[in-house]
Amino acid sequence: MVLAELVGLFLAEGFTHFSLEDLATRLRCSKSTLYGLAPSKEQLITAVVREFFRGATERVEARLAGSEDPVARLQVYLHAISTELAPGSPAFFADLEAFAPARQVYSTNTAIAARRVDTLVREAGDAAVPPPFLGAVAGLVMEAIHGGVLARSAGLTDAGAYDALARLVVAGLRAPR
Repeated sequence: MVLAELVGLFLAEGFTHFSLEDLATRLRCSKSTLYGLAPSKEQLITAVVREFFRGATERVEARLAGSEDPVARLQVYLHAISTELAPGSPAFFADLEAFAPARQVYSTNTAIAARRVDTLVREAGDAAVPPPFLGAVAGLVMEAIHGGVLARSAGLTDAGAYDALARLVVAGLRAPR
């Protein structure tokens, strides 16, 4: 329960500015409750960020399970990532970038998702754009999303960038040869 509340708080407001005292006050719990989750503020932040991405991954995969068509599966997957990232505030993503352990969790999750997208693209089969190229491009774009490059250059949130990536990749798969 406390971990889920922390995820919601971090998504809404970021996390680096909070002290453990602040978090305990906001959640109406004791600091010892927080220390029960992790032995330090830094480890608590990392645990909460991991919990966010673990839950998001489960929900994304659950949405994917209901789709059979390979192109539709790819579209569902990328849109589901967009949906999961949408509640993250600019403060949350800025803090992810600023705090190395959290940035690493996001980076690892992005790399896993990029491999998943590459697999889904290849499962879609023959396309106007060669699937290995399309999968590689999608992976590079996902890294650029994670690194904040698209937010700065295209004015997109991470969620918006994943939504645009879904449209781009699906168009590449469905384009006439």
